[in-house]
Amino acid sequence: MDELNVVNDINHAGNWLVRNQELLLGYIVNLTSAIIILIAGMFIAKIISNGVNQILITRHIDATIAGFLSTLIKYIIITFALIAALGRLGVQTTSIIAILGAAGMAIGLALQGSLSNFAAGVLLVTLRPLKTGEYVDLESVSGTVLNIHIFHTILRTLDGKIVVIPNNKIISGNIINYSREPARRNEFIISVSYDSDIDLVIKILRKVIENEERVIKDRDIIIGLSELAPSSLNFIVRCWSNNHDLNAVYWDLMAKFKKALDKNNINIPYPQIDVHLYKKK
Repeated sequence: MDELNVVNDINHAGNWLVRNQELLLGYIVNLTSAIIILIAGMFIAKIISNGVNQILITRHIDATIAGFLSTLIKYIIITFALIAALGRLGVQTTSIIAILGAAGMAIGLALQGSLSNFAAGVLLVTLRPLKTGEYVDLESVSGTVLNIHIFHTILRTLDGKIVVIPNNKIISGNIINYSREPARRNEFIISVSYDSDIDLVIKILRKVIENEERVIKDRDIIIGLSELAPSSLNFIVRCWSNNHDLNAVYWDLMAKFKKALDKNNINIPYPQIDVHLYKKK
């Protein structure tokens, strides 16, 4: 009896296969197509991801940014391949796309600040207004750039503090880069007493400048009387030097100006008060 039931089941299954062979063939074709689409999508995603990563690194884009963008592109392509494969199997992909869109919007709103910092980080690495090792002023803080990450930038101040700044704040403010140009200009204000000879003072200051080897002589050297202050004649001195010599040149020239003026008996005034006493009659 059991053997008869097994035979009947086999016959029923055979008849069902004969009646629905076109349907089964369609399912097999669709399933095979879906698998091929998914495998091809993953293969293409890997090739494009690696290509984008190599291009970004070749263009000296930060490795962290390059890796993140290439990985993001990879998963976007895989997601589209998965949706196409499900569509091939007869799944209604419209609802899936709507769900993904809603989820993406919710994630975007939740991570609005982080995404803003990420976009700013991409702009910083792409436009390169500052690079690792450069000394910059970012309005609220000045320091040497240690690292530019996806979401933040790290500076080290002159007194050894480590400052972490969100990239969005950097890109939305002024960036003053002190290291980008090979030469920079120093400016001095030299004050002398009112009884000093103006021409002699200018001659002395110019001689000091000309004797300083680190001053770039083919750039403008400006020396002139800039202000008649209440208690002094103020001379302005401007000269150029290599960026890495700027501070040393400033300190050395200030000392040399003082020594040269003293040698020529030209006084540098300091605040003082004259008190007059009158005898009452």
